[in-house]
Amino acid sequence: MAALKEYKPRTKPSSKRIVIYKFTAILFPIFLLVLIEIILRVFNYGHSVNLFIDYPDDKNYYVLNPDASKKYFSNQKIATTGNSEHFKKKKDENTLRIFVLGESTTIGYPYFHNGSFHRWLQYRLTHTFPNRNFEIINLSLTAVNSYTTYGFANELIDYEPDAVLIYTGHNEYYGALGVGSTESIAGTPQLIDLILYLRQFRLMQLLTNGYEKIQRIAGGNKPSSGGTRMKLMVANQQIPYQSDLYERGVEQFRRNMDRTLQLLAKRNIPVFVSNLVSNEKDLKPFVSFSVDTVNSSKFNSAYNLGLTALTNGNLPTASSYFKAANQLNSNHALCTYYLGRTAYLQGDFGQAKRYFSRARDLDGLRFRAPEAFNGIIGQLCQQYKNTHLVDTKALFEANSANSIIGDELILEHVHPDLKGYALLSDAFYEALKKARFFTIKDEPEMSLAQLLRDMPITKVDSLAGLYKVANLKRNWPFNEVMSTQSFRVESVEEKLAYSLTTQQTTWNDALSHLYDFYMRSHALRDARKVVETLVLEYPTDVRYYEKAAMLSGELNDQATAIFYFKKAFALAPTFDKARYLFVLYLQLDRPKEALPYLDYAIQNNQSRFDLQSVKANTEQIISLEQRTAIDSTNVSILNQIASAYYRMDNKKGTLNYVQKILTIDPTNKEALALFTQLN
Repeated sequence: MAALKEYKPRTKPSSKRIVIYKFTAILFPIFLLVLIEIILRVFNYGHSVNLFIDYPDDKNYYVLNPDASKKYFSNQKIATTGNSEHFKKKKDENTLRIFVLGESTTIGYPYFHNGSFHRWLQYRLTHTFPNRNFEIINLSLTAVNSYTTYGFANELIDYEPDAVLIYTGHNEYYGALGVGSTESIAGTPQLIDLILYLRQFRLMQLLTNGYEKIQRIAGGNKPSSGGTRMKLMVANQQIPYQSDLYERGVEQFRRNMDRTLQLLAKRNIPVFVSNLVSNEKDLKPFVSFSVDTVNSSKFNSAYNLGLTALTNGNLPTASSYFKAANQLNSNHALCTYYLGRTAYLQGDFGQAKRYFSRARDLDGLRFRAPEAFNGIIGQLCQQYKNTHLVDTKALFEANSANSIIGDELILEHVHPDLKGYALLSDAFYEALKKARFFTIKDEPEMSLAQLLRDMPITKVDSLAGLYKVANLKRNWPFNEVMSTQSFRVESVEEKLAYSLTTQQTTWNDALSHLYDFYMRSHALRDARKVVETLVLEYPTDVRYYEKAAMLSGELNDQATAIFYFKKAFALAPTFDKARYLFVLYLQLDRPKEALPYLDYAIQNNQSRFDLQSVKANTEQIISLEQRTAIDSTNVSILNQIASAYYRMDNKKGTLNYVQKILTIDPTNKEALALFTQLN
């Protein structure tokens, strides 16, 4: 019998090999995910959600990424896009760069473009400080909230901001990721942060798109129910005051604003945060909650009797009934609002203001931020030294009838009219000045009154905004019945505005047609307003500055012509622009300011003009004017200045000094001879 083989037990794997197995098991899925991500990027699947991308027309500039908002929307089809305001990758030394964060009010709805408060601010700063450059880049989007504010702030800090301006809060419940929004994500704030982080990866975008496709197939590819974006974003139309969902919205706002300001404080970036304004006096609450069944009959009886008395103009009786109803249910939004109306109509404005404010807070459809948000903003502004409160609410109240904000400044529920946007810009302007972000020295400061008078907003933009609001109010939740004659569409401006509102034409085409119409009508001032509008929209396009300057010259507005020629020259210096500038400065008797442009023209002389003699006369005038500072009545010096201007064929400058001489010495022969030659 063959000998049995000796049994040898299987050797156990070494601990080192076990570690390698486990390490490989962990790393392989990670490697696979990274590989898939790389492949997706190589084949350009999905989109970048970085805040900025290269400006397509000039790689020396950045611009807001139109896909940046997709990070915050689960439904990519309703993700919103913002402005296209490019800024230099390398900031100039003479430039102050300001980023703006917020939502629909902050971007200027329903006017957009120059209706937005940041454009009013841009115009005012540029005209008060013509030798400084201001880059004000508005990163606001419609239908977003404080999650986007924090997310965008987290990225913009690396792009050399000199200040950040913030106006946000009204979209906290129904904006993307709001607790009552169709775009909400269930879970803790930390889970939402994780999902937002993962959405930058193309693999996550692939999975999201796949999930949406499966949902569409499972739902039989049913079309969307339609409606305005306002309606599409609302999932929960009833959020009672101080309910769990209400408090979640308050805490969401507090958390996101706190970490936004903390982030900016670490970089020591000045931040200006505005409190919030809304229509309280002239907008009834959208949703009121019924009382318990025990008191419902008594409440309804008192409430309806109050409405009848109010309709009949019996204010004391109406007030009595509403107060009785309020004792049965102090959380009924409409009853509280009518208590405010009766108090207001009886002249008790302090009481009315308190009722209106509470009615807004009780409104179950939360399209207006509760007063708690303004409290949070105030607390956080005190907490961070680099953060400044912009008290827009106080300014709006000061410009409202009896200090209660209503239709005078607000178009519907939260969006200001054009005067309101001007006031919003003024609130930020004054806060910037108070914080010494800029200082007024010798500059002639543009006042708010001047701003309201001169701001280039065309009739087309103004009318288009009103048409958009009229259309909005026809729909949920306003559901207003609009008259067929609620607005006219007869004039050229009205027709262009209507075409713009109904998307039959683009903004640029509408303004192009408007400009042509004004030029044909020889309405040069209106034509210049169109061009100034385009200057604000395209601040690096030298053509619009040149057009504005030339039109100002035709209007005999030398100061404005100089302003726009200087801006054009700074962007693209040429002989012609230098010639216009030194001629204009000399016409205004500002020879010192003319000299640098005269030097440039001499160095780049493309004409047959003898500019050296012009320079010699200019230098002589500068020297002589220094002497007149000591003796302003020296007729001999004044005659020499007048003669120098006459030799340069500067009739305006010559006449200016001839008149000065004849005021002092009416029989002066040299002055009289020059006056005769001029005529």
